Amino acid sequence: MFKRILYPTDFSEVSRKALLECVPSIATGAELILLHVVDITLAEMEAFQMSDVAEEELKKLAEALREKGITVETIVRIGIPSLEIAEVAKEKDVDLVVVPSKGENILRQMFLGSTASNLVRATHRPVLLLRYEVEDGTLKALQDCSTIFKRPLVALDFSECSARVIEVVKELPEVEEVILAHVVDYGKVEKLEENIREAERKLKEYARELPWKTEVEVLAGIASRGIIGLALTKNATVVVIGKRGRSVLRELLLGSTAERIIRECRLPVLLVPCE
Repeated sequence: MFKRILYPTDFSEVSRKALLECVPSIATGAELILLHVVDITLAEMEAFQMSDVAEEELKKLAEALREKGITVETIVRIGIPSLEIAEVAKEKDVDLVVVPSKGENILRQMFLGSTASNLVRATHRPVLLLRYEVEDGTLKALQDCSTIFKRPLVALDFSECSARVIEVVKELPEVEEVILAHVVDYGKVEKLEENIREAERKLKEYARELPWKTEVEVLAGIASRGIIGLALTKNATVVVIGKRGRSVLRELLLGSTAERIIRECRLPVLLVPCE
C-alpha cells in the first residue's frame, strides 16, 4: 500500500484528466502531493508571476480531490522540472511518482530531458506511467484505474534488480494474481532449452515469495516484444519492470528493454529503480 504519492502536473488536459479521474483510485488511503514546477528558464519576473498562478491552480485541483476524500498537499517550485521532481520525491519520501504518458512536458523532461545528471535521481522512486491517447478528438484513458494493480505482469531479468522489483510488488494494493515473466534473449541456440528450464526454476523461486496466485512464463526472443505481447495475451493490467539507475541515460538513448516498453506498450508501466 502506498503511503505518499507524488503527482507532478503541468496543467495540461491529460494531466488534469489523470489527476481527477485516475489518481483518486490509486491514492486511496495515501497522502497525495501535487507539484508544479515553473521552468527556471523563464525570466525572473515572469517565473514569479507564473508561480502565483500555479498556486491558485493547484489550490483548485486540491479542493476537488479533497471532496473525493483524498488528503492533499500542494507545492510550487521554480527550477528545472526533472531536478525539482526528484528533490521533492526525496524530501517527502514518497512511495510512488505518477505521470500520465501523454503529458506535454513532464514525461519528456523526466526521461528524455536535457538535464541528464538529474535523470537518474528522478528514478530513485518507483514511477507509474499512465496511458492516454486521443481518439476522434477525445482524450481516452487506456487503463481502468480502479483495477490497475489487479493482475500485474512482472518482468524479471534475474539481476540484483529483480529482488527489489519483487519487494515493490509485495506492497502493491488489491492484487489478485501475478504473472512473473522472463525472456531468454541470450546464450547459444543449443543451450536454449536448458536456459528456459533454468529461468522457469528461478521464476518459481520468486513466486514462492508472493502471497497471491502466481503464474510463471518464460519466452525466447526479443525481450521487449515478448513482454508486451505476453502482457496483452494474459490480460495484464500493468507491466512492472526494473530500471538500473546508473545506466538509465545511456539505455534510454540507445534503446533499452525498459525504454522500448515505455514507448510501445499500451498498458500502464511501473518502473522500479534498482539502486
